[in-house]
Amino acid sequence: MKPALYPLEKPLPMTTKKIGDVILDVKNISLRFGGVKALTDISFNVKEHEIRAIIGPNGAGKSSMLNCINGVYTPSEGSITFRGKTFDHMNSRQVAEMGVARTFQNLALFKGMSVIDNIMTGRNLKIKSNLLLQALRWGPAEREEIRHREYVEHIIDFLEIQAFRKTPVGQLPYGLQKRVDLGRALAMEPQVLLLDEPMAGMNVEEKQDMCRFILDVNDEFGTTIVLIEHDMGVVMDISDRVVVLDYGKKIGDGSPDEVRSNEDVISAYLGTSH
Repeated sequence: MKPALYPLEKPLPMTTKKIGDVILDVKNISLRFGGVKALTDISFNVKEHEIRAIIGPNGAGKSSMLNCINGVYTPSEGSITFRGKTFDHMNSRQVAEMGVARTFQNLALFKGMSVIDNIMTGRNLKIKSNLLLQALRWGPAEREEIRHREYVEHIIDFLEIQAFRKTPVGQLPYGLQKRVDLGRALAMEPQVLLLDEPMAGMNVEEKQDMCRFILDVNDEFGTTIVLIEHDMGVVMDISDRVVVLDYGKKIGDGSPDEVRSNEDVISAYLGTSH
């Protein structure tokens, strides 16, 4: 049985999935780069503990939408509300401090560092000691580091990468590197986890493993997940609700079955709508 990813201060047992109220509300978001419209008047919400998928053809604006949510881009119009707090713009650090973590389509791991050290970088926001005490590893700073490393070891066990904990990430197969990227995001103890194509470039077996880990994080720990994924089989199997973008506009929103039967969505994916 996998060890629980408990926060350092207080355990949060979560044995059954229960979808709650809206935790993230995106309202009328538009994004422009000069004369180019990347997003036009996009609105949707995400409920606590659900898996919310964002899908669409290439160039639909999916990653741009995630970039607006986690503070990489500033929307030209609209607002985002997280746990009742509305903001027009926050930087990525502020968003992370609020409890939103992100993985990226293109891996940005430290290839020369070990698995455990890469995942430890996700604990940076949780570290209270100043840089001098951290460098000296003295007194409270040393005890704090030990607690954070224990937490990271739980993540390594959860993701079943114990055998590679001291291996430089650059020496791992691509699928395991994706797992390390997920582990670094989990190390932030996110309330909302943004996954940008977590299964891109994987073979069937690697996709099955990643699906299992995503479902475990969502079901066992109650983490809300916003997922971008091109594999429609995966999306329809694991998502609670799906929002569909095409050319920066929303063309569908609902349950997987509702989206699957939406004529606009069918046309967009068959290439007959333009």
